[in-house]
Amino acid sequence: MRDPNEKSAAAFQHRLSRRKFLRGAGVVMALPWLESLPVWGQETITKAGDAVAPPKRLAVLFMANGVNTKYWSAKQDDGTGAITLGESLKPLEPLKDKVNFISGLFNKAARGVGIHPGMTGNLLSGAPLTKGAELHGGVSFDQILAQRIGDQTMQPSLVLGCEQPVTGYHETNFSMAYSSHISWSTPTSPVPMEVYPSLAFDGLFENRGSQRNLSVLDRVLDQASSLSRQVSSTDKAKLDEYLTSVREVEKRAEGMKAAKEKADLRSSDSGLPLGMMKRPENGLPEDIREHMRLMADILALAFQTDKTRLATLLMCRDISGLFYPFIPGAKHAHHLASHDDDDAFMAINQYYVSQFAYLITKLGSMREANGTVLDNSGLVFLSNMWSGTRHDNSKVPVLTAGSLGGTIQTGRVLDYTNAGDENRKLCSLYLSLMDRMNVKLDKFGDADTRLEGI
Repeated sequence: MRDPNEKSAAAFQHRLSRRKFLRGAGVVMALPWLESLPVWGQETITKAGDAVAPPKRLAVLFMANGVNTKYWSAKQDDGTGAITLGESLKPLEPLKDKVNFISGLFNKAARGVGIHPGMTGNLLSGAPLTKGAELHGGVSFDQILAQRIGDQTMQPSLVLGCEQPVTGYHETNFSMAYSSHISWSTPTSPVPMEVYPSLAFDGLFENRGSQRNLSVLDRVLDQASSLSRQVSSTDKAKLDEYLTSVREVEKRAEGMKAAKEKADLRSSDSGLPLGMMKRPENGLPEDIREHMRLMADILALAFQTDKTRLATLLMCRDISGLFYPFIPGAKHAHHLASHDDDDAFMAINQYYVSQFAYLITKLGSMREANGTVLDNSGLVFLSNMWSGTRHDNSKVPVLTAGSLGGTIQTGRVLDYTNAGDENRKLCSLYLSLMDRMNVKLDKFGDADTRLEGI
């Protein structure tokens, strides 16, 4: 009997062979959705004349240590439907119709187990965590999806971060690995997280070998020019926009590549692992604004080209040491700042929300079929606690954006605070999202029902 894994691999290779790529020496560039060419391995128009729907994608963005509770609010007028946002959410003002503002959800397995790691390592799994030397929790819902549908794309999932993981143990005797990772492929193994933008960019285009330091775009330019002459004028404009975006991201990643190479030499000479070095000595951008923005751009390109349909972006880890010198009044690192429910921490929250808004806008500008990549995506923004001052995770802040292929109504304020614990489970939201990604489970984490109203 033929090994089912071999059959699956053969089917995947067949799908890939039918996709159209731009190829150069040591580089493979996937293409965005083009109506006039079957670049994704299928005709974009069926024999009946109906357009084939683009794929659905799902991404999770994480900000640690909660919010300034005074300024994190959204209220919706029952009569007009108008939404009024608190100060922390102001970056979403022009995008209110694309977003859902969700409050009152909680993660049962993270309650009553101590602060920080115990509130973080199971945020996407809802599984109890084991203390001490042995890591054990649960598979995160993004990786459940990757196991079920990841074979439909070149990369099952994209796991990015903007801060190095840390080792050791917290005072609660939970491993700091729980504080450093939100994506887990098994109950005992976090998914390796890419924190270097240059390496994430190279991974996007399979850029490897002796010519890795040459422009990926220059190596496929002849094929790109030839393709441009084959497609419709609409697709030509879309292709030009895509290539321009790749060039812009590549230029920004290039300088970071040099910094990473110098950091590797520095680490080799000193014997100090990169994970124990501070930025920028470790090769990470000193300006966190550029780091986060570039990671968001890479995630957007991955979705646009169907490189992957699943992604997580850990913008800062739990007990984060990131500083924000560009924010007036923000004198402390993220973790310490979260202990002060003041205007400085509000401004830090606002900054992170602006990154979410940036990704929403970016995906919304990418046209495909009769809509945009955002229309076919679901984005989730969340933190591991409500108040960093009190380490209170009786509820957690959640935002969603995008309609996930028309399956989620947006522009709503949804408050589950008084719905009862059985009806406000974070894992119920995950079950609902997995349903819309065509992966249906009877139970996940502590939930066996879907989130009502989502």
